[in-house]
Amino acid sequence: MKIDFSGRTAIVTGAAHGFGRAISVALAQRGANVWACDLFDDELVETQRLCENAGGMCSMRMVDVRQKDAVTRFVSEASTIAGYVHILVNNAGGVLGQVGLPIEEVSEPQWQDMFDVNVTGAFFCSQAVAPGMKKARGGRIINISSGAGLGVSLTGIQAYASAKAAQIGLTRQLAHELGPWNITVNSVAPGFVRSNPTTERQWQSYGPAGQKELVGRIALRRLGTATDISNGVLFFASEYANWITGQVLSIDGGK
Repeated sequence: MKIDFSGRTAIVTGAAHGFGRAISVALAQRGANVWACDLFDDELVETQRLCENAGGMCSMRMVDVRQKDAVTRFVSEASTIAGYVHILVNNAGGVLGQVGLPIEEVSEPQWQDMFDVNVTGAFFCSQAVAPGMKKARGGRIINISSGAGLGVSLTGIQAYASAKAAQIGLTRQLAHELGPWNITVNSVAPGFVRSNPTTERQWQSYGPAGQKELVGRIALRRLGTATDISNGVLFFASEYANWITGQVLSIDGGK
């Protein structure tokens, strides 16, 4: 299966590390003109370096996806070469440093912040790329959700599980709305992967017994990698997924 994105512009949000970095590099390796954004400047520089070392192109920008005006400016800039964005990967999100708490102890800002990044950010970015994709009569939107959006969260964070479920709902709704313009909208739902400082802390918190138990619940009896997640994105972004939309691909080693 040969996948080539030469001549295509791709935006990846939350690209400073983890899934976002792996996705950016994978797209760049296959010829895409990648526009990577995040709030962490130093780590974005490393993502850009890795993309270029892989023989690809990558422009980096500091963008807060919770700010609609900032997202609109970023998409407008990324659209200047081809006239529109061919591929959007809504990866920005995560648990934002939160930990599981009893429901009565969760503050309003903690609840709202999770939705602002994971759901509203994906909405703003999709909203910004849609006009160009419609005009071109084609495009790919891939949302990075989580197994927590299909079940329960290992973290116990109510807002995270709820926000990821909402993102899946947004995926399905946009697939039907944008389908007449040949725009596909799909979601990748990763299982637990040690891909960034947050998931590494989570992994260490389980201790040897908890780690063994977590792996024992996976059909393949091993953890995946960020590359496993990026492979799913490459498929959804490619022509091989031309007649696939509104779908959620669980990449979790089997549950």
